[in-house]
Amino acid sequence: MRVFGCFLALFLSCTVYAQTFRVSDIRVEGLQRVSAGSVFSALPIRVGDLLTQADIQSATRELFKVGYFSDVEIKRDGDVLVLVIKERPAINKIELKGNKAIKTENLMDSLRDNNLSEGQIFQRATLEGITQALQREYVNQGRYGASVKIEIEDMPRNQVKVLVNIDEGSPSRIKQINIVGNSSYREEELIDLFELKTTGMWSWISGNDKYNREKLKGDLERLESWYLDRGYLNFKIDSSQISLSTDKSKIFITVNITEGEIYRISDIDLAGDPAIDENIIRSMILMRKDQIFSQILMTTSEEYVTKRLGNEGYTFAKVQGMPERNDADKTVKITFFIEPGKRAYVNRINFRGNTKTVDEVLRREMRQMEGGSANSAQIEHSKVRLERLGFFKEVKVENKEVPGTSDQIDVEYTVEEQPSGSMGLQVGYAQYSGLLFSASIQQNNWFGTGKQVGFSFSHNRYQTAYNFNYNDPYFTPDGVSRGLSLYYTKSDYGSYNVTPYSTNVYGGKINFGYPISDIERIGFDIGLRSLEVEPTSYSSQEIIRTPIWNPNYGYITQDENYELTVRQLLGLDYPSGSFEIKPVDESMLGTPGFLDIYGDTFNDAQVSMYWLRSTLNRGILANRGASQQLGVEISLPGGDLQYYKINYTGQIFQPLTRSLTLRLHTRLGYASAYGDLDELPFFEHYYAGGFGSVRGFERNTLGPRSTYIREAITAATTWDDVNGDGIQQSNELSNPAYILCSDPDVQNYNANVACDAGVLMSNANTNNLVGRTRGAFGGNVLIQGGAEILFPLPFIKDQRSLQTTFFIDAGNVFDTHCGATQLNCYDVDLDRINASVGFGLTWISGFGPMTFSIAEPFKENEYDRTEVFQFSLGQTF
Repeated sequence: MRVFGCFLALFLSCTVYAQTFRVSDIRVEGLQRVSAGSVFSALPIRVGDLLTQADIQSATRELFKVGYFSDVEIKRDGDVLVLVIKERPAINKIELKGNKAIKTENLMDSLRDNNLSEGQIFQRATLEGITQALQREYVNQGRYGASVKIEIEDMPRNQVKVLVNIDEGSPSRIKQINIVGNSSYREEELIDLFELKTTGMWSWISGNDKYNREKLKGDLERLESWYLDRGYLNFKIDSSQISLSTDKSKIFITVNITEGEIYRISDIDLAGDPAIDENIIRSMILMRKDQIFSQILMTTSEEYVTKRLGNEGYTFAKVQGMPERNDADKTVKITFFIEPGKRAYVNRINFRGNTKTVDEVLRREMRQMEGGSANSAQIEHSKVRLERLGFFKEVKVENKEVPGTSDQIDVEYTVEEQPSGSMGLQVGYAQYSGLLFSASIQQNNWFGTGKQVGFSFSHNRYQTAYNFNYNDPYFTPDGVSRGLSLYYTKSDYGSYNVTPYSTNVYGGKINFGYPISDIERIGFDIGLRSLEVEPTSYSSQEIIRTPIWNPNYGYITQDENYELTVRQLLGLDYPSGSFEIKPVDESMLGTPGFLDIYGDTFNDAQVSMYWLRSTLNRGILANRGASQQLGVEISLPGGDLQYYKINYTGQIFQPLTRSLTLRLHTRLGYASAYGDLDELPFFEHYYAGGFGSVRGFERNTLGPRSTYIREAITAATTWDDVNGDGIQQSNELSNPAYILCSDPDVQNYNANVACDAGVLMSNANTNNLVGRTRGAFGGNVLIQGGAEILFPLPFIKDQRSLQTTFFIDAGNVFDTHCGATQLNCYDVDLDRINASVGFGLTWISGFGPMTFSIAEPFKENEYDRTEVFQFSLGQTF
């Protein structure tokens, strides 16, 4: 069609311009979008030229070559040359329909990469280009049956809309992968290196049996690296062939390789300008003479030397290992060429992306100073310090050359802010604390200053708390921190799997912290506290003496109780005055509880000291580094309580593969009383079980249990047999009294009856043996720890706010002063450690932290309470 138009235009031109003439002016008609300048630049005719028929033909051809015009007509108006142009239509819009497997944006990017986009001049060749570009994208995804049909819709102003209808078809599945030419390694071992797999049981989830050209390219690179890392220096991939079944549903991949021979290192040389001591550089080279050549060791050595030079200020240093083969004896000489470049200095440190956090907060974390020699380690360490703040989801750093200089750089940190606090009303739910209501203003980055300020009110099933806290991590420029907290808390521990009692606590603390180094810190705080304990009718013997004795009752002796029992069996009543009721003395009430001895209100001063060392890469959901904290808490002499606690927590993250990380963690604690206090206050006990401890067991339920709640045994000391039938009626009994035990061996009492000489008799309430009122009592020794494998969830691109783990948890609480009647109470005994295995997930959502776990205990003690599924939504993290 285009050729026909050219001949037609040439024919008309020859007819119109049979005679030559000199051009006095040139006029262009019919232009809409194409500029006149584009026409004149392509036109080989200028004003003043003497035109011939050959000139007209040449001009027409040149204008058609531009590709913008569907018709060109050349006319003469006197001495004026008139060009009548008809433009080709422009593409107003490209609309894709039917695509699901590949996003529209990705397909449009592919079209633009092939110079096909909206606004371009439409040509028939454009249709073929669009079709081929889109089909290539689907072939790369293994969809060989995909088809593309294009419709053109005319639009006003000489424009068209391109409607692209896509039938993606079904993806072709990999049926077979063959490797030909291998002899040193089994084919199965090599295929295991591939990301692409043949169709298997889980392929419908992973999609690893769908062919992808980029994935195959990566697999071939891994295969090549496998051999090069094992000394096969002549290894090469001869070809990779992709074949389809007749119905295009199955793909067969064949890779032809030549392994070659193993090469050993004959010598290692340095060339260029080492810039630093050669011995230092050689110490960082991981390869040795006579060792089998390994490409990964060579590239790693390059990185180590480059980083070392960067630490000396040679930011743009280049290090390259060059292997020189000797095929005769199958050896290789490696020469490391070193180009340190000029020593670079930092001109400016800039920050990008901190829309909330002020520059000063970021700048004080810098260990690389402006004007100093550029140090790669310090630049990277500054990045890590920014990540540890917990204010940013991601931190990136880039060194940029300063224009016009050869020895200066600007260091640019780009951060992505993330929520670092909460304001407003929060509602959540946790298994043991029930519904959580929280009204709070808690900000760890208060108005971008890096200070921590918060006021909160929270209420749940077991606790109501008010709290104000303030902390300035840079109270002094060198990093001394100062904080203040005021609090009031009312807790009902009976709702939290702990033996029932309540506390009311209010107090305040001032704390200081001092940095020993970039990764170590010491601190201390001093506080005043007022604590009131409120027992309940279900509080255990260890808390308050049980049963609670009625001061209006007296007692009779054990012998007198035996006598009235005999008279009852014989049907002989015993009128008032038959037995003497004697007043009860406090010594007869049995073993006192903690509150009986020390009272229920305590005022004390507490001092805490700690040492902290952390190399964690993040403040929240870390996955690299390690941390340790050792703390001592002492209740000072002069207060109502004297005790101390020693606590240690530690964790370490160890990468296993690119996507798997091992986390080992432990928590240890020991507490004891001193001075006038003979036993550790029960409200300072350790507890274990549940989140943050040993998952798979109910929260706080591991370790010692409280003693049975006891009920007083009374006897009616008066029986008036009014009707004379010899049978006791309730309305005939009166004057109840307690029974004083004198000799436990005289009578065969029920096993639940407590009969201690000189103590009033009581009976154990066995209904509370396993109920929630028979709660955990805790102990003074805590041992717990575990191992976790952190792994990413598939199909989720942003893993930074999500952490999933396979875990083994282990631990228990022990007591070095177990009561004689306590259940499940043991001195430290590693055979009594509980353990579980399971899966856990934590998600830092906009609603708040969400934590879930599924665990199965595989080692437990007799009275432990297990729980497979546990969760918490919206609690404080």
